[in-house]
Amino acid sequence: MTHRSDPGGTAQGTVDATSTSSASNTSATKPGFTVYDDFSGTAGDAVADGRWSHDVGQTGWGNNEKQDYTDSTENSSLDGDGNMVIKAMRNGDGYTSARVTTKDKFEFTYGRIEARIKMPAGAGLHPAFWMLGTDLDSVGWPLSGEIDVMETLNQADQYHTGIHAPQPDSLTSQKVDAGGIPPEPLSENFHTYWVERSPGRVTTGIDGTTLATVTPDDLIGGDDYWVFDKPFFLLFNVAVAGDWPGPTDNSTPFPATMTVDWVRYRAD
Repeated sequence: MTHRSDPGGTAQGTVDATSTSSASNTSATKPGFTVYDDFSGTAGDAVADGRWSHDVGQTGWGNNEKQDYTDSTENSSLDGDGNMVIKAMRNGDGYTSARVTTKDKFEFTYGRIEARIKMPAGAGLHPAFWMLGTDLDSVGWPLSGEIDVMETLNQADQYHTGIHAPQPDSLTSQKVDAGGIPPEPLSENFHTYWVERSPGRVTTGIDGTTLATVTPDDLIGGDDYWVFDKPFFLLFNVAVAGDWPGPTDNSTPFPATMTVDWVRYRAD
C-alpha cells in the first residue's frame, strides 16, 4: 500500500515460494506470542480506542483512490464473532471505507507480527495489511520506510508483498517486492499473514510459507538507504479503485469486507 504515488525504482526481492496453504491455526494464542487484539466484543461496537486509531480523510491517498476514510462504525467495527470488520461501502457516487492503525498506540522493531485475515474480492478492491515507520510525521515518506505485509487486488487471486525505501537523489521510493498466484483466491479462506524483522532483514509470509526476504543488499545504495531497523506501526485498510486496481464495476460487491480475526506479536 504505497503511502503516496510511487514511480520510483524497483529491485527484485527473493521469492521463496509462490504457493500457499489454507491451513491456519484459528486460535489467537501461540507460545511465545502476546495477543494484541482478539476483537472480542459486541457486534457493532467500535474497535478498542486504546489499541487502534483511524486515518480520516477524503479521496486520493497518493494513488488516486476513490474512497473517503472514516472513523464510523459503519466502516470499521467488531462483528460479535471475535473479528474486526473493515467495510468499503458505496455512498451515492462515491465510496467510504476505513484505515485502521496502531499509530501512537503500538509499535515494534524486531520480532514477528501475525494477523489472521480473510480478504475481500471484487473489481477495484485493494485491501492491505502493512506498516509505516513511526517517524513518518517528522521525516515523511519514503524516508519513514514502508513494509507491505500483504496486499491483494481485485479478485484476490494474486498477492503482493515487500518494502518501500528511499533511494538516491529522488523523492520517490525504491521498492523490493514479490508477487504470485495462490492456489485459491485469498478471499476464500482466512490466512495468517506475517512479518518477521531482525537487524538488516525483513521477511514476509503467509501461513507456513515464506514469500519474500529483503536485506540491504537488495537496495540501491545498500545500508545507506536501509530504514527498517527502527519502530513501525501497523495499518489495515480497504482502498477502492485508483491507479493500481483500476475501477469498480457493476459486479463489485458492496459492502466489501476485510475480516481480521486477531493480531499477535512476539518481541525480540
